[in-house]
Amino acid sequence: MADSIYEQIGGAGSIDKAVDIFYRKVLADDSISRFFEGIDMEQQSAKQRSFLTMALGGPNNYTSKDMRAGHAHLVKQGLDDPHFDAVLVHLGDTLVELGVSAETVGTIAAKLEGLRPDILGR
Repeated sequence: MADSIYEQIGGAGSIDKAVDIFYRKVLADDSISRFFEGIDMEQQSAKQRSFLTMALGGPNNYTSKDMRAGHAHLVKQGLDDPHFDAVLVHLGDTLVELGVSAETVGTIAAKLEGLRPDILGR
């Protein structure tokens, strides 16, 4: 049986590093940083670590709202395809920076792409 993507990329330690780097990139991006104004980034990072762990085949401890409900307030603020694309780019760049292969990054992006309709409320 093949290892999960979570295990292939290094498990919890890699997810922790990825989330830290990812949010530095996101918060430095003027096109999407406004969606994080007033957000407790420590709590947000914990949610993201839990989500990515679950989404990539690690232990499922994700207890936050579903994607549609969790992002509905952002859709009301204008969250749309270019913002979703920017997030995927930052995540991909982060994973490449951490030495994840282009093939695995593509697999992860494809998994997350499937969430676009829910995240954007469609």
